[in-house]
Amino acid sequence: MKEIIYSMLEQSGTLTTEEMALHILVSVALGGCIYLSYYITHAGTVYSKKFNVSLFTLTVLTATVMTVIGNNIALSLGMVGALSIVRFRTAIKDSRDTTYIFWTIIVGICCGVGDFTVAVMGSSVVFLILLALGRVRNDNRMLLVIRGPRSEEQQIEAVIFQGFGGRASQRVKNTTQTSVELIYEMTRKAYLENQKQEKTITEALYEIEKMEYVNIVTQNDEISG
Repeated sequence: MKEIIYSMLEQSGTLTTEEMALHILVSVALGGCIYLSYYITHAGTVYSKKFNVSLFTLTVLTATVMTVIGNNIALSLGMVGALSIVRFRTAIKDSRDTTYIFWTIIVGICCGVGDFTVAVMGSSVVFLILLALGRVRNDNRMLLVIRGPRSEEQQIEAVIFQGFGGRASQRVKNTTQTSVELIYEMTRKAYLENQKQEKTITEALYEIEKMEYVNIVTQNDEISG
């Protein structure tokens, strides 16, 4: 019985230097594809060069760990115990970043165990999907923040309705005895169409007497770092 347990805990095979080098080199090549994919799909938005480099190195590190573990149960259990104490607190800027993190880990595991066919085929499919769909952008919402005299509240609301044709939704109304603050939400498309009109919403609002300010704010769901 002891011999069976020892045989299970011992590494069943030892990789040669050439095999280990192949595992690492393939992970570097596929990590480069992940790096390129992230660079293309995030260009001009929330692209983070540091995060992209981390994806590259994570692929190689995962492959290295899997190469070391191999079929050794004792090492695998020890690695699980060591990694269980690690806690990550980095905020994800884009929901797509989660896809890239899983992609790097899966590629690293496949390369570490020498299953290059699965790694290459899977990476090719994911690369094409992200290339085709990864540049999809959310239609950022625009917030129109207005503060003016309370006596002109109805006129302000009428100007907003005329400027956007009912496509601006009132989200907030704050009032005092003398002033009113209104916040409207609209799509970027509706805002840009208004800017093409002969009189923009800003110009129309400032024609109202004693208008204090008109602010335009872009709102999105992404976390900026």
